[in-house]
Amino acid sequence: MAKTPEEIADAMHKMVKDAFGVKKYKPMDLNKAMRELFGDEVDKKTCKEAIKLLVNSGRCVYTYFGGSFLEIPHREGAAND
Repeated sequence: MAKTPEEIADAMHKMVKDAFGVKKYKPMDLNKAMRELFGDEVDKKTCKEAIKLLVNSGRCVYTYFGGSFLEIPHREGAAND
């Protein structure tokens, strides 16, 4: 049974959140990881939709440091007050 973009987005979010501060994931890395995790239940198009859901909902943001990465949004120092 094929996975929905929402299910894939949840798995991607968990992966990015667990690696917060340790590793940054490129969108292609997340696509590959989801295909390894779910096998034939996911495809590139569904992974792309899942990433779009994550970014549009604010659960993840794109950052750029010599390449594009998906990360959990950072909280600025002033936001912690």
